[in-house]
Parts: sequence; structure tokens; C-alpha cells
Amino acid sequence: MYYITFHLFCLKSDQPILEAYSMNKTLFIITIAILLFSACKDDEAITTDNGIPKVQSESSYPVLIDENIIYAEGLGHTSTSTSSSAVPLLLDVYYPDNSSMNRPVFMFIHGGGFQGGTKTKPEIVNMANYFASRGWVFASIDYRTTEESGIISGMSIEELSTFYKGFAPEEWINFTLQNAMSPDEIQTSIAMYTAQRDAKAALRWLVANANTYKSNNDFITVGGASAGAISTIALGISDQDDFRDEISFTDDPTLSSTNLDESYDVKSMIYFWGSNVKLELFDAIYGVNSYDSYDPELFMAHGTMDINPSTPFSEATELNNIYDSLGIYNELVPLEGAGHGAWNAQVNGKGLNELTFTFLVERQNLNVE
Repeated sequence: MYYITFHLFCLKSDQPILEAYSMNKTLFIITIAILLFSACKDDEAITTDNGIPKVQSESSYPVLIDENIIYAEGLGHTSTSTSSSAVPLLLDVYYPDNSSMNRPVFMFIHGGGFQGGTKTKPEIVNMANYFASRGWVFASIDYRTTEESGIISGMSIEELSTFYKGFAPEEWINFTLQNAMSPDEIQTSIAMYTAQRDAKAALRWLVANANTYKSNNDFITVGGASAGAISTIALGISDQDDFRDEISFTDDPTLSSTNLDESYDVKSMIYFWGSNVKLELFDAIYGVNSYDSYDPELFMAHGTMDINPSTPFSEATELNNIYDSLGIYNELVPLEGAGHGAWNAQVNGKGLNELTFTFLVERQNLNVE
């Protein structure tokens, strides 16, 4: 009776159910068999990709953009405030105007030395359109920087501890105040924590909204440039509760806005001229070694003449060595003769978008048309 009932619900004819029951037994069985065969054919058509997203080798779809979506809140200061208040955190989503129900995800984190920057940097917008027009859901995120830190000159250590309560955990604040050499270093260190907390919140938001954008959470890529690459490494390597559970709801009530019930699995990381400095700081404060053999695969592009003191080319070779020692697939593409921020660099005639596309398609085994 169960099977008969199920397939009756699947009848595509306008014939009433009672008439179906009145068929002779042989005709009824044949009808059910035809419907079952048809249903199996439909299922086969849906699942021939084995759940792997399909992307295009060329720009193929118009790109839709949802701008300035509030993905969470975080604590911030104005230039004159002495107490913190909730700050909305924004992202833009670029996605293809097609009928796909199975899109890979690419979240990108802008640079700016944790002192500024924007999700609408022209090179990031170009990258967003490149990938969205080929089938990805691409999110470009903003996060808190020193611009939300407030003015701290002239404050005592005790005042700073209170001023930044809820921005970062007590251990992070104390370590910063003991080791920073200037107010700028204090603000940057606090912003490194808030940026990471926010980036993880943005990724959880994307996971929570997968149905809206028809995205596949099994194919998540996180990338960034400069400070964004630093945050990318910390996001993909650290445990999911790191940069999240060290602060209580009492100290930071905005945590409740960050989709804490969601989890994620980063499949690939894209790193442009970054470093491992934030993860090293986290490991120093908490006495852990975050790397293990289950970390996401990594693509790195880094200028060999990068003289930025926080992101020398040696940071990329160090990461390359760590990954090799753990047996994790990684690629380091030296941008010969290039300095920091080499967005226009080419290697064998391919720009950064093309190099990234090739890595993701090959390593994630995406279906390409």
C-alpha cells in the first residue's frame, strides 16, 4: 500500500485517483511501472553531476549583485565615544543570473593593513564579476578595522583594557598592551582580532543563506589580498571556535548576530601577498599549534620583491614549507620582480583571475563547460 500511495501522488495525469483505482489490475501495475521508470529518469538527470558544481570556462552569465547586506554586528567606537556601540557589518554578493541550483562559493577579504580598505576595491569587483559570470557565488566583505577603534592617545593601560573590552578577549588585549610599542600597534593588534571574528561571521552568514543563493557549502573557497590574505590563512587554518568563543556574550552582546549555530568547511584558500602573522600571534597567546594535515589546500601568488615589512616574500615560502611538511597540496606562484599589491601581474600569459580559476577547477574537480 505504501508504494501505491506514493506513486499515486506522483501521477501526472488529470485522471482522478478513484478512476485509477478502477483500472484492471494489469493496466494499473503497468501504469505504476511507467511512472516509477519516469521518476528514476528524472532523478538521474538531476544527479548526473554527482553533486559537483558546474562552472563555465568563459564569462557566460549576467551578474546580479546584492549590495550592503548586513551579515552581523560588532562593537565599535566613534572618534569621540568612550563607550562602544553596535556597528553593522556589510558584504556584497555577486551571483550568476542562471538556473543553477548548485553553485560553488568564493568569499574574498580585502586588504588595507587592518587600518582601512573596502569591499568595493576595483580589482576585487573585477574578480567578483569574473567568477560570478562563470557560475560562482562570490562575496566581498567589509570588516572592522582601526577605523572602528576610536582615539586612544593619552589613555592608560587600565583605561585601554576597559575601552577595548568586548572587542577582543582579555588574553589578547593584555598581550597587546604588554608588547605593543605605540598606540598604532595597539589599535592594529585589536583590529586583527575583530577582523578575524568578522570574517568568520561572514562565512557563517553565507552558509546560513545557501538556499537563497543556491550555493553548495561543500565547495567553499576563501581568499584575500594583503591583510585579507592574513585573515584568509587564519580563517582556514584555525579551529571554528577560535576567534569566536574567547569572548562572552556579556562582553560582546553583538555575538548573537553572527550565526553561531552554523559551521563551515573551507575547501580551498587563495592568498595574494599575505603572511602568517595573525595565526602566529594567536598561537603565541594561547600556546597552540593550529596547523594539521586536514587544513585546506592553498594557492599563493606573491611578489618576489615585496618589501612590505608585514608581508615579505619569505612569508609565502614559509607557508609553502609548512604545507609540504604536512603533505597538503599547495601551489606557490612567485610573481617575479613584483612588489606588494601586484594585481596586474601575469605568469605565462595568465593573470591572477585565470591562475585562481585553474587552481580551483582542477583541485575541486569542478565540472567545466
